[in-house]
Amino acid sequence: MKIGFLGLGQMGSGIAANLLKAGHELSVYNRSTSKTEALVAQGATLAKTPAEACQGDVVFTMLADDAAAEAAVFGENGILGALKKGAIHVSCSTISVKLSEKLTEAHAKAGQRYVAAPVFGRPDAAAAGKLFIAAAGEAQALKDVAPLFDVIGQRAFVLSDKPSAANLVKLSGNFLIASVIESLGEAMALVGKGGVELHAYLDLLTSTLFSAPVYKTYGGLIADQKFSPAGFAAPLGQKDIRLALAAAEDLRVPMPLASLLRDRFLTLMANGGENLDWSAIGHLAAKDSGQ
Repeated sequence: MKIGFLGLGQMGSGIAANLLKAGHELSVYNRSTSKTEALVAQGATLAKTPAEACQGDVVFTMLADDAAAEAAVFGENGILGALKKGAIHVSCSTISVKLSEKLTEAHAKAGQRYVAAPVFGRPDAAAAGKLFIAAAGEAQALKDVAPLFDVIGQRAFVLSDKPSAANLVKLSGNFLIASVIESLGEAMALVGKGGVELHAYLDLLTSTLFSAPVYKTYGGLIADQKFSPAGFAAPLGQKDIRLALAAAEDLRVPMPLASLLRDRFLTLMANGGENLDWSAIGHLAAKDSGQ
């Protein structure tokens, strides 16, 4: 299949590499062209604009935020003006519900198809093709891209024929992960100050009450205070909580924990944590307690 790919950060580069390894004809675009070099060396074609990456059947986007996604789609030499009728835009980006709705409408008016497919997993999972995909869109479009999902992820969960539903689910999932990070950080600050060795404590937790990977992954980062280099930078975490709160406000759903998490991310970034992994909020409780 002829595929375009926009956005080659830590997640996008891994996803794109797996599509290329699977034998697809890949055209890649990134605002910083240095990030395209490894893929071009492996056989991908360099696109100089988003439009140049839209000459095939499918274009993927994995972009940092709403502003980047809007620019790629609606900007000069953007996706909307270049994608052929019937072709599919697969957005793996974590964007707002409102922007997803805007993209759905715009692509439909242009005779194009749009699938929202945000993913769960860190960069190592992206590189290994082990992501979990939250997918939503028109049934035939989802069927057409299902073989590509098999390449980049271990399972795709089809949630709705309404693409924005996938974005809402993704935001809710990141809210839950951040909640785990914060609660783990508080608990580990408590037992740590009480003299308990943190790795022994984490072994107990993850062997009994909380065996899910999220506790093992983020508990280990907190115990080791390993927040750099960032697998998922703190400003992105803050952005996702902000978008979750915006969706909650529109739906009139109170989310008091999300409001607390927003403030925790702001505290982290106000104290020099801009470039740290989002799991660094899990160390704030220890710092607050003088550890």
